[in-house]
Amino acid sequence: MEEMTMESDSVEMSEPGALQGLAEAWESVTAALVSSGCPVSDQSLSDSLVLLCSHGLGRLLGIWLLETLQMRLSSSVVPEFWSDLKQPENELEEKDRAWVLLTAFRTLLDRLEPFLSGLEKLGAWQDEGRGGLCGPGPSGLQERAFTTIRALLLFSPPPILQERVLEFYSRTFSVYMKLEGSDEDVAEAPDSPSGGSCPGCGVPVLRCWCQEALEQLQELSHILLKLQLLEWVSSEAITCILHKLIEQRMEQHCRGEYERSFLLDFQEWLELVLGWLSKVFASEADGATPVPAAPSGPSQSSFQGIQPASSIMKQWRCHMHQFFCRIYVNMRIEELFSIIRDFPESKAAIEDLKFCLERTNQRQQLLVSLKSAFESRLLHPGVHTADILTVYISAIKALRELDPSMVILQVACQPIRKYLRTRDDTVRQIVAGLTGDAESCADLASELSRGDPVTLEMQDSDDDGNDPEDWTPDPTDAVHDKMGSNRRSSDIISLLVSIYGSKDIFIDEYRAVLADRLLHQLNYSTAREIRNVELLKLRFGESHMNFCEVMLKDMADSRRINSHIREEESRLSEEEQLPLSLSAIILSSEFWPTLKEEKLELPAVVCQAMEAYTHSYEKLKAMRTLSWKPHLGSVTLDVELEDRVLSHLTVSPIHAAIIFHFQEKSSWTLEELSVKLGAPKELVHRKLAMWQQHGVLKEEAGGQYCVLETRSSREKLDRGVMLIDSDEERDSNTTTQSEQREEKLQLFWAYIQAMLTNLDSMTLERIHSMLRMFVASGPVVTEMDINELEAFLQKKVREHQLIVSTGIYRLPKSN
Repeated sequence: MEEMTMESDSVEMSEPGALQGLAEAWESVTAALVSSGCPVSDQSLSDSLVLLCSHGLGRLLGIWLLETLQMRLSSSVVPEFWSDLKQPENELEEKDRAWVLLTAFRTLLDRLEPFLSGLEKLGAWQDEGRGGLCGPGPSGLQERAFTTIRALLLFSPPPILQERVLEFYSRTFSVYMKLEGSDEDVAEAPDSPSGGSCPGCGVPVLRCWCQEALEQLQELSHILLKLQLLEWVSSEAITCILHKLIEQRMEQHCRGEYERSFLLDFQEWLELVLGWLSKVFASEADGATPVPAAPSGPSQSSFQGIQPASSIMKQWRCHMHQFFCRIYVNMRIEELFSIIRDFPESKAAIEDLKFCLERTNQRQQLLVSLKSAFESRLLHPGVHTADILTVYISAIKALRELDPSMVILQVACQPIRKYLRTRDDTVRQIVAGLTGDAESCADLASELSRGDPVTLEMQDSDDDGNDPEDWTPDPTDAVHDKMGSNRRSSDIISLLVSIYGSKDIFIDEYRAVLADRLLHQLNYSTAREIRNVELLKLRFGESHMNFCEVMLKDMADSRRINSHIREEESRLSEEEQLPLSLSAIILSSEFWPTLKEEKLELPAVVCQAMEAYTHSYEKLKAMRTLSWKPHLGSVTLDVELEDRVLSHLTVSPIHAAIIFHFQEKSSWTLEELSVKLGAPKELVHRKLAMWQQHGVLKEEAGGQYCVLETRSSREKLDRGVMLIDSDEERDSNTTTQSEQREEKLQLFWAYIQAMLTNLDSMTLERIHSMLRMFVASGPVVTEMDINELEAFLQKKVREHQLIVSTGIYRLPKSN
């Protein structure tokens, strides 16, 4: 019993000693962690660690150190940092503000250095297993510490930090670019009274601190990297600077400049910027070996360069390229309408845009913007059809270069195609461009000379000649229609023809244009027209151009017949010869377009010459005769007045007839001339204006027209010259397509009247179906749709020739 009591007393007495030993061991270990000047032998330190670990206290060392760091940060380090940074900036120059920024981070590092060293020691002990310690090691402990530092220091920081960092980095960038010889990106500095200012640091040359700024940049980068704050503190400022610099440079160099590429220039400039970034991230890039940048494509060698091995520099290189591409695409999207209008001079801008667009997800933005630009700047009544076609042709060329799949062309130009269908003169302008008669569509003539056959959108895209291995699917934003992959092979003419979906409408229009050209020139010269017809045969097929070939043959036959008749006339005696020399163009009426009909009675001497010509023709061509079109043709004449002679005037037959009748008497009224010529008064009045403009006739009071024999009589006329349409003499001799259409629709009117007489009343749909049944063999019905028929019937309703009620048409009852 006595021994047991004594043993118990010894244990109780040893507990205070054990606690004291633990306290001393804790003090010894923690002092070794955070106090650099505390000498502790390795053996004593190891013994203390063994003691702490044996009582389960070793795992608390890391927790204690991190909590101590957190308390120190909250109580003194972070408030001190912000206090140092917020010195009265109004009283400091930029150089001093840079020094304040650097000093604040220096102080921060000094305050945190003991804790960071202690964490490193503790992590090393854990890795060694010293004294039985275990834990995450240095990296794990430091990661927790840096997370704590960032959380307490940068949680809702005052804006002054980013302001100071942005100012400092902007200045060091200017300094670096000045030293590298790129003065364009250097901030402007005002001249000082004592001399010039340094373009880098913006102060007088004698007080230049450029070199000091670069040294401060390097030191700041090392401090931030050691505290693992470099990306957190620098990224926002660097991103802001780069965005601003790229935007400014593009505005200065690229805006409105479409004729040269900027990719290589910007690549060289971006390499300079990367050199500055390597200074910002100096410690990261130290010791990095340059490696070649990955090639970005076969045609984009301008964006290859030397890339540092540092992962952070690779990220910033990629980031800058993305900045550049996105900003460039945004700028070019705003200018795309002008770029298309100036193509092919703007081909370089299109190629740059193609390169950048492939690296950004902005196709939809481009489509929306371009469609809007077309609709607001092009597709309205104030723009001539020829100008719309010119822009559309340029768009085909430019957008095919931008997007070989032609999906952008298909989607963006859809409003243009739809709008062109509403213009009455679209087909005529296209045909004029094909034949070289329209300067604004000169590209069409060169396209026609290529001789490729027309490919319409409606044709099957699975041609026998296509290699299945070459097939590529359409992009996801393609419009799914019958065109399919044919859009890639369609040329300009095919795309224009496909606006209407039929070749026939263009061939009919060309026949009208050809007829006008042949009837106006009157010299039987057809070399140019023969060339155009041969090219059009390659495009549209020989069968479609048969009528045109007959028209050209008529011209050759007319020249031969005229030569023969002239030769016969030359053999006549002077008494038998007619006072007028007459030449004619003899047309095969079945093959020519419908010609305009105008009533005109020519003077007797002209009618006599026409009868003589007809007689000669009938002798030459048995069983054939001529039906004259007196209002068509031209007359060459001289007008002799008292004090002047107007020689070799070429006018229309009605103009010649008007002035001819003034030989009979010197004064005529409009009504008298109208009766004499057998023409409407409106037409005669319009034709008289030409002679008034030439100073041959004048209108007096009472509607009398008389001849101006002397120049003195023209003075009053000069003060009020009548301006007439300069194109009057070039009015088309053929009826327009709309006029021909109206005439053909009138043919149905007899059918409609007969149907309504027999059936009393009919709906629109029934009228349309019965018309198709009655005249199914005619070419008109196949082209007439129900909407056109409805418009025609509504016109008859407005003319009170039909009555419609609830969609049912009937004839009005006769009184």
